[in-house]
Amino acid sequence: MNGYGDCPLFIKIKNMYPSMSKGHRKIADYILENYDKAGFMTALKLGETAGVSESTAVRFAYELGFEGYPEFQKELSETAKRKLTFIQRMDLAEDKIKDGDILQRVTNLDIASIRSTMENVSKDEFYSIVDTITSAKKVYIIGSRSAEPLAVFLHYYLNLMLNEVINVKSSGTTEVLQQVLKIDSNDVIIGISFPRYSSQTLNALQYSSDRNANVIAITDSLTSPIAKVSKYTLLAKNNMNSFVDSLAGPLSLLNALLVSISIIKKDELSQTFATLEKIWDEYGVYDKSEEV
Repeated sequence: MNGYGDCPLFIKIKNMYPSMSKGHRKIADYILENYDKAGFMTALKLGETAGVSESTAVRFAYELGFEGYPEFQKELSETAKRKLTFIQRMDLAEDKIKDGDILQRVTNLDIASIRSTMENVSKDEFYSIVDTITSAKKVYIIGSRSAEPLAVFLHYYLNLMLNEVINVKSSGTTEVLQQVLKIDSNDVIIGISFPRYSSQTLNALQYSSDRNANVIAITDSLTSPIAKVSKYTLLAKNNMNSFVDSLAGPLSLLNALLVSISIIKKDELSQTFATLEKIWDEYGVYDKSEEV
């Protein structure tokens, strides 16, 4: 199984393999060797590729205990996303986008990510998170690797609205934990992570949870490692465009979060920006060459 036996779904397939029919074994063999592609196939496509019928692929999902093929495909695709290497991502993207308009295809995927994010986010959870952040003594933010730009973006704007906002630099596990060493129940930590999940982000959130801090996860699934150690979770859809993670869905979610907090902090923000405008003007922060 190419070393992928640590995944519950693959373990189940391996354990049931001896009792499977010949057709189901063909599907199992293909999935275990090509999970990066199988997770994104319809039942018809999987059946054809494995050399069996569409109905055999559907029955395979039932045999594994799923309510239907869509549920099985979702579990398989989630497993695949967590395991895909950069090279596999590039190959998968080429299969999905080849012979088409790449600009249009990628843009449409981003639009779909935003739509899916907004349709699936829990509004009650969202506004509970807004209240938790605005009432916190300190707010810590951590996002590493491809999630780091999101953490920087969130830190930049929250720092204008709140008194103490700390962007945790993910330089190493020891350094990360040192930065959140004094976090407590009065504080909030926001962790941002998508497949493949960052162990540094997970360690920081686990430590913070042990310290009774309010832990907020921004991730793609409730089965995400950081969701499991968090008090609150916001789900955002992130597509994989080649080896590049699409941040359109998560970024739109962060925009909504920031706007909601800014409305609560409106009076304080007015004073802050009045002061900032004077500073920007005095020190020539912005180019005035095009001003009338």
